[in-house]
Amino acid sequence: MLTSLILGVLLMNVLAVGLVLGRAPLFGTRLYRPMLLNLVLAVAPLVVLVLAALLVLPMLALGVPRWIPVVLTVVLALVWLLLLPNAGYLVTELNLNHRRPGERVPEWYDVLLVLTLAMAGVLTTVLNVLSIELIYTLLRFGDRAAPLAGAEARTLVVVLMLLVALGIWLGRSVRLNSWDVLHPGSLVHKVTGALRAPGGARDAVGFTLVGGAFFVVMYVTVAGPVVQALVELERLRGR
Repeated sequence: MLTSLILGVLLMNVLAVGLVLGRAPLFGTRLYRPMLLNLVLAVAPLVVLVLAALLVLPMLALGVPRWIPVVLTVVLALVWLLLLPNAGYLVTELNLNHRRPGERVPEWYDVLLVLTLAMAGVLTTVLNVLSIELIYTLLRFGDRAAPLAGAEARTLVVVLMLLVALGIWLGRSVRLNSWDVLHPGSLVHKVTGALRAPGGARDAVGFTLVGGAFFVVMYVTVAGPVVQALVELERLRGR
């Protein structure tokens, strides 16, 4: 089931890229580059996870001083967390703002395009969080699947999904990017300004809670069967 999820995420992203790239030559219009950039940013957290595995695991196997892989893991984990909302951000593409007067692009094509982008973002977010849940459980409890269904793992998922929703709000409403963390003074000024604006704090809290709930429900729907299958497989082997 995990393999099917990974394959599904890959295919959804490939389909999204194909629809974005095919739009221009098929209908004689311009290439909408921001969508491609958002897709690249959406898969960036997964790239960080793969990079972490390629760098940290060999260090542990070779007996490198433990503080080196620990520090590297912490740094890559922070980078991953900063990039994670970029995947969920694709749900904000659920509009037709990219359409321009005079374009001959059928509306059905653009509707399917934005739906595919949104689904690619949701599925990529789910896969990212599931990967972290698996890694966390492995490090915390060892080679056991039962803790995946425990309160600690579920709390981790909820917290991460709330942070994803908050990150999406910061990106869409405050127009922040992940790399804005390199300019903390400007970042704090923009965020406080947005929160102090009329209705700003209410919108931030509302979107974070509702958006977080949406991603949690999607996680339960998509990743839940994978987690349940791992737990059940362990239970059957223990008989």
